[in-house]
Amino acid sequence: MGKEKFVWRHRLSTRILALNIGGLIVIMSMIVGTLWLSWQLEGAGAAINDAGSLRMRANLVQIKLDREEGIDQSDVDKAVQEQNRLLDRLLSGDPSRPLFIPNDSDVRKQFLKVADHWRNKMVPAIYSKDIENRSKIYYALLPDFITQTNLLVSMIERANEQKSNLLRFSQGVLALTVCLGALAIAYLLYLWIILPLGRLQNGVHRMASHDFTVRLPIDSRDEFGGLMQGFNAMADELESLYRDLEARVADKTARMERQNHELTTLYDVLVFLNQPAEIETLCSGFLGKVMRHFNAQGGSLRVLDGRSDRLHLVVSEGLPQDQIGAEQCTHVNACHCGHATFQNKIIIQNLNYSNNKLPCSKSGFVSLAAFRIACLDQSLGEFTLLFSKERNLSAAEAQVLSLLGQHLGVALENRRLSARAREMAVAQERNLLAQGLHDSIAQGLNFLKMQVDLLKRARNVGDHAEVEEIVELISGGIDESYQDVRELLLNFRSKLGPGELFEGIREAADRFSRQTGISVSFFVEDAGGAPLPPEQQLQLLFIVQESLSNIRKHANARSVSINVLNSPDFQIEVTDDGSGFDLAEVDARGEGHIGLHIMRERAERIGAQLEFKTSPGMGTKIRLILSKRLRKAA
Repeated sequence: MGKEKFVWRHRLSTRILALNIGGLIVIMSMIVGTLWLSWQLEGAGAAINDAGSLRMRANLVQIKLDREEGIDQSDVDKAVQEQNRLLDRLLSGDPSRPLFIPNDSDVRKQFLKVADHWRNKMVPAIYSKDIENRSKIYYALLPDFITQTNLLVSMIERANEQKSNLLRFSQGVLALTVCLGALAIAYLLYLWIILPLGRLQNGVHRMASHDFTVRLPIDSRDEFGGLMQGFNAMADELESLYRDLEARVADKTARMERQNHELTTLYDVLVFLNQPAEIETLCSGFLGKVMRHFNAQGGSLRVLDGRSDRLHLVVSEGLPQDQIGAEQCTHVNACHCGHATFQNKIIIQNLNYSNNKLPCSKSGFVSLAAFRIACLDQSLGEFTLLFSKERNLSAAEAQVLSLLGQHLGVALENRRLSARAREMAVAQERNLLAQGLHDSIAQGLNFLKMQVDLLKRARNVGDHAEVEEIVELISGGIDESYQDVRELLLNFRSKLGPGELFEGIREAADRFSRQTGISVSFFVEDAGGAPLPPEQQLQLLFIVQESLSNIRKHANARSVSINVLNSPDFQIEVTDDGSGFDLAEVDARGEGHIGLHIMRERAERIGAQLEFKTSPGMGTKIRLILSKRLRKAA
């Protein structure tokens, strides 16, 4: 029996395939016959129409010969040629239409008789030398031609009716064959599949009731025969173990070893999940460790798209390429893997007991175990383990795998939240860039547009002095806009490493002094403050750059001082001796005039306090304080 089960002709799949192929051949043969009859009927129907046209065209020739204004020989020739072509087409047939005379000797004899009557009697009458009596001669022959043609049409119709009856009969036979074939297939499937499954189920129930004497009859050499032989072997083993105390002690020892293995697995995977890694690297490492600990030969990990209820394959191991390509994106209800995600439960499926031929079994795997990936009762996906041999996971193993799925879900959700935080930071930076453009470039361009309108008006009235003055203003506005663009680009290209804040502020002050000619003093007092992280350093540098930009555009200052105090409470002061402004009036005008809104927003981002001290004609002092409580470690 061990060798016979591998003979291909004994396999259940071979018998089912042979049954399907045989039924398909019979059905297709009858369908082809039915289609052939339909084709014959369609061709004969076209022949009836064209044969009927023979009468109409013969009468048309008579009408052309009887014209009172005289015979138009070209019209008569054309009608004769069309009649001849019609006869030739009926004789040769046209499969593409289709068009052909029934393959019946009497019908063909009658057709040849009609064709002979036309070509040997009526055509000579049409071209008779007796021009005056030509119409009378043709008219005398016409009734006989029409009679013969009518006879031909009726013979074709009778042949067509016989084929219609044959078509109806074949359709009835086809329907009967389908019904009988369905009954035969149902009966064979019952003998080959349902009956063995019933025996196997009954054996399992008796085994569950501790009846280890149960044995299943082996009456076939197919897969079910091999399965029942395996069941009987398992029953022998269970009976022996149940009666043997020493074996039970050994089983208890093995169970303790499995529990130790499960704890080791849990610790190893959890340590890995707590390490920093990208999502794909995390999923790949998780799947590899779980497969190694549970001796799986294949595995896959999918994440759930909550909007479309589809599972996207992230990583896989041990799967053939065609299966990987087919399962890149599947619906949650497509297989057991999806059920584990959608139904919020663990699925452990032995593929040998499944009636459905799953893709995993086609790839050579015997057992499948799918587990949900979740975080706070929210399904994020699932991971699947595949085994090339029969593998029954214990309840403890299933519990460990379920717990690992929950921890993986927490790790994935943490990384997604980190990615969202980075995206929000980028969005905020873009918003600040847009505000900077609005404050500088947009206002400059609006000023230039107004000056161009004034320039056009001065040119139209011929005021050359005003034209020269406006041109100077436009040139100055363009220079200022160019400086604004350069300043924005330099600001947003700034990058700081650990401890580089003071050098960055010094470079910004030197650049400001070179561009504007305004004297800048820079002083740093290091009073034991800890180093700042790069994110807070960058925001502080941006605030200083924005302060210098506002001084350049609005203050008309002669000198600027920048003082930094690196104590536990970090402080920066930027002071100028310019024109100053009314802070209440600026705040009342709304968003972001002279960059105040941008500086305040950057200060709020790092938790700093920003103070303005200014009045018209008295200069401006800007003080930023970052308290020790809100300072982050570098």
